[in-house]
Amino acid sequence: MSLDAIQAAIPHREPFLLIDEIIEQSENHIVCRKKFTGEEFWYRGHYPEFPLTPGVLLCESAMQAGAVLLAKVVADNPELVPVVSRMNNVKFKTMVQPGDTVTLDVTLNEKMAGAFFLDAKVIVNDKTAVTFDFACKMAPRA
Repeated sequence: MSLDAIQAAIPHREPFLLIDEIIEQSENHIVCRKKFTGEEFWYRGHYPEFPLTPGVLLCESAMQAGAVLLAKVVADNPELVPVVSRMNNVKFKTMVQPGDTVTLDVTLNEKMAGAFFLDAKVIVNDKTAVTFDFACKMAPRA
């Protein structure tokens, strides 16, 4: 999926768009990639002598992938956008450094009463960097 298609699906923009490309997508599953170049603003202050990608931004990247997945689920109502309502079971396992490319693997497990429940895995260099599950609800676009 092109960058234009990603931007049509979710409201995120630079410098906070944390998906570069969609590798594969089905009704309940999406795989994306993001390359962290080292030029991103946070590396100047997040451990400047040993720059690391903040874990919360790895989670955000995966949640943006989930938002792209959910965009197709709610395509009949473009005034709505998915907003995270909770995160659970977050585990940081491997560091992501400048120059690394991560794979974002997100699965939609259930939809119940207007809430969507998803599992996320962030992978770097064939190792799991982060795992977590999260829920989204739809909110009106501002």
